[in-house]
Amino acid sequence: MTYLTVKQISSRLSVSVPTIWRWARDSGSNFPRPIKLGQNCTRWRLADIEAWEASRQEVAQ
Repeated sequence: MTYLTVKQISSRLSVSVPTIWRWARDSGSNFPRPIKLGQNCTRWRLADIEAWEASRQEVAQ
């Protein structure tokens, strides 16, 4: 299983780091929730991000 940092996701989606955090905490957003792997280690599963991207493409069409 591959995990991504917030910086990797922001680069992948071409948005700022604060935008990723805003999407993650917005209960109305369908953006994947992060996973705490340790006290100072928060990551997202690559598969969750890819599924979110696919759902966004479906909405756009």
